[in-house]
Amino acid sequence: MVLARPHTPPMGWNSWDCFGTTVTEAEVLANARFMAEHLRDAGWDTIVVDADWADPDARAHGYNDDARLHLDEHGRLLPDPVRFPSAADGAGFGPLADQIHALGLKFGVHVMRGIPRRALAEGMLLHGTSTPLADLADPANDCEWNPHFVGIDHTHPDAGAYYRSTVELYDSWGVDLIKADDMLWPYQERDITAYSDAVAAAEREIVLSLSPGRDLSAAHLDHLADHSSMWRICDDVWDRWEDVADNLSRMARWAPHARAGAWPDADMLPLGRVGIRGERGEPRHDLLTPDERRSLLTLWTIARSPLMFGGDLPSTNPDTIALLQNPALADLLTRAEGSGEIRHEHGLALWRATGGGTTWLAAVNTTEAPLTTTLDTRDLGIGAAPAQVVDVWTGRPVTVRPGRAGSATVRGVAPDSSVVEVTLASHASAFWRCDG
Repeated sequence: MVLARPHTPPMGWNSWDCFGTTVTEAEVLANARFMAEHLRDAGWDTIVVDADWADPDARAHGYNDDARLHLDEHGRLLPDPVRFPSAADGAGFGPLADQIHALGLKFGVHVMRGIPRRALAEGMLLHGTSTPLADLADPANDCEWNPHFVGIDHTHPDAGAYYRSTVELYDSWGVDLIKADDMLWPYQERDITAYSDAVAAAEREIVLSLSPGRDLSAAHLDHLADHSSMWRICDDVWDRWEDVADNLSRMARWAPHARAGAWPDADMLPLGRVGIRGERGEPRHDLLTPDERRSLLTLWTIARSPLMFGGDLPSTNPDTIALLQNPALADLLTRAEGSGEIRHEHGLALWRATGGGTTWLAAVNTTEAPLTTTLDTRDLGIGAAPAQVVDVWTGRPVTVRPGRAGSATVRGVAPDSSVVEVTLASHASAFWRCDG
């Protein structure tokens, strides 16, 4: 087998922004049922349980030292059966995955790089061998922010076997996506290769997502594209405009490298009802303005990033849900073959995506003041006399007028060209489509 190579960037829900390390089976299923009923037809199809699902004492805001992680006899994580009742008696996530698959959705889990410390302390053996897991440990390469795991010594002949044993277990549960954390900062090339090999050996096709990016260097592009399905290009993004603005240059650097089966990931969409028991902040609806919310979703889509919604879907406001239900998002992600930044000057970021005879355009005002400008359609890549331009969000035509109005010529625009005038409030955006 090989790594799953999704033709389009995955679209789904992840438990981190709203529930942090404490999500329960009931909450996962509530979000899955909402997705199946309200969002599946718009392309959203993946449910991901994020970090710490094996810790019975998991708490909001941080990780427990000396955590009493649920493990099988070979040091492989098992879901806490109190938070995930269907996992009782060693069933793992299999019953939950079955319920999510029955809704027509896919199921994903978060994992950490390395081996649980508890497995070493209890003298557990590598699955199928007499090798103590402690023999595989490399304490000098631990995670700096999660105390539960010890790094792996990749000079040991059985180094990759622990990852293979865990992926075999997840494979038996029916897992469709694995989010492998602490892989990219610093860049863990040996772990990435070993984990990729383990996923490629699975019977199921499994999407491998690597995290977190934190200013990831494009020097790793070839290795990432060969050994993962998607990879984070940044640290966690939260519901603050500065987080969105900070990501623009990273997205501009990485978007041209996106291709089927290898997707740069601009992180989750911190939208809707977040922070319920999350890692950051108090329970709230996201702190972005309506304009900022739409700009974030526009940018992530035109950059062809995976879209993973971070809020609790059932309690998210209807206006935000309506944005997710727009079929134009999945249409772009399905049909676009390339995208990138046209320019970013004087506070205006311009983006273009193309594919299947369609051009998509986005204009984002990154400043604190309203912005009005006139754009030459040739500069936008849609020619001097474009076919109809449509607003992606509303479906309404966008006014395109000649570069010459009577005897007057728009400054900087050739008389035989066309222009689009755009006025944007602070942090607002325009999102257009031109067919033909």
